[in-house]
Order: sequence, then C-alpha cells, then structure tokens
Amino acid sequence: MTGYYTVDIIHHYPVRPCPTFPPPPRLRAFASRSLARARGPTCVRQLADFGADVIKVESPPGMEAPMGGPRDGPDFQNLHRNKRSITLNLKDREGVAIFMKLVNTADVVVENYRPDVKFRLGIDYESLAKVNPRIVLARSPASGRTARNRDRPGFDQIAQGMGGFMSITGLPGQGPVRAGTAIADLSAGLFAALGIMTALLEREKSGVGQWVQSSLLMSQIALLDFQAARYLMTGVPPGQRATTIRPACRPPPTRPRTAT
Repeated sequence: MTGYYTVDIIHHYPVRPCPTFPPPPRLRAFASRSLARARGPTCVRQLADFGADVIKVESPPGMEAPMGGPRDGPDFQNLHRNKRSITLNLKDREGVAIFMKLVNTADVVVENYRPDVKFRLGIDYESLAKVNPRIVLARSPASGRTARNRDRPGFDQIAQGMGGFMSITGLPGQGPVRAGTAIADLSAGLFAALGIMTALLEREKSGVGQWVQSSLLMSQIALLDFQAARYLMTGVPPGQRATTIRPACRPPPTRPRTAT
C-alpha cells in the first residue's frame, strides 16, 4: 500500500451529475479527499453516489500501478465513478503542502494505509486536525488498531477466512468457500461510509471532526450476524448450511443441480 495514493476529499462545491442518474442532493454540501484503495474507494464511491464532491488523490505515473485495472476499464470506472482526481507525490514536501490545502477546505479524508505510513507522511489525524479541526478522517485497514496484526496489510479473501465467513458459505462438507463477490472489501467500505455520515451528523452539534475506523476483519465478524449470535448463546458452531441462514424460517433447501 505504501506509495499509492488515492485520497478522497469532500468539498462544498456543486457536483457534476452522473451521465445516467443525477446524484441525490443529500451530500452535495460535502467535500471528500481519498487516499484509499480496495475497500476505501468503495466507501468513497458511496459518498460520491450520494452527491458528495470527491477528489481522488493519485500517485504520480510510474510509482505504482493503479488498482482496478486500466483507467477506461469496467473495474476502474466502477470503483471511481462520480469522482474527480489529482496527482500528488505525498513523499515530497510540496505534495503534502498541496494536500493540506485541500484538507483545509474538505469535510472528509479517507485512507487505508498501514499505521506507520500516514505518520511517516505527516497525514495522520492529529496533523490534519491542526489544519482543519472539523475534518473527519476515515480509515479502513485490514484489522482494528488494537489487533496484534494491525501493522499487516490485508486482502478480501484473507478477511473472509479469518472472520469466519468462508466457514459458513457453501454446502455441508464442501470445505471453506469464498463468497462470489469481494464481500469484505464492500462491507468494510459501507461501514466506513456509515461511520462518516454519523461523524458528520455529530459534527453539526460539536463543531469538530473525529477519526472513524472500519476494517476488513471487523466487517466480516459483523456480517456473521445470526450465526455469530447462535454460537455465542449455544456454543454450537453454525457450519455450512444448504438451507436458509435463519433456522426459524424453513424454505426448501438449496441443492446443486444434477443432470437428468
């Protein structure tokens, strides 16, 4: 993750409408800066879809290949729709100075660097709050800041396995199965977006911003939902089920199709 910058910043500027659907006005008054990748762009994409003015801060060409494939490809366009972008070298003092000017007029900054990176670059929450006390900084790392592996990078499939999601996906006896979509990246981004909007709402009363955190691992544990509650109350591991996730409901079980 070091060296790749995609900072999402939210500003008080009108937003260019999406070619197909105009953005709703709910977040049109907010500006975001994004330094995030993977689940970070998912979080910021949600804010952009809601009407926020997002600036994606990217690293200079050649420093690192952008995540999401070719810029005009479907994956990149899907992750970064409704965003503007700027190129900054945050390893350079001039780049950091420009970034801080963006922070001064922003409402939100989103990043998911390893903990040491943002301190080394001087873009940690305390540094940003000195420039703009109303700033909301959102972080979406692999695991929480108190976890023993908090300094390690992470990926969607690792979080699905560590969080227990693979153990309840698939047919009985099939072995751990990864979900068909990047469920850890998506859910961590959505939880981060929800935390950002909660922080913005609280800021209306307190007048100051705060540091919001989500993580891949926490999001997977949260999504265990009924299975986790049953295990905590009964001590019985839920395992893989071919039926519904809720035993109280009894629709027909799903079975693999066989040839006739």
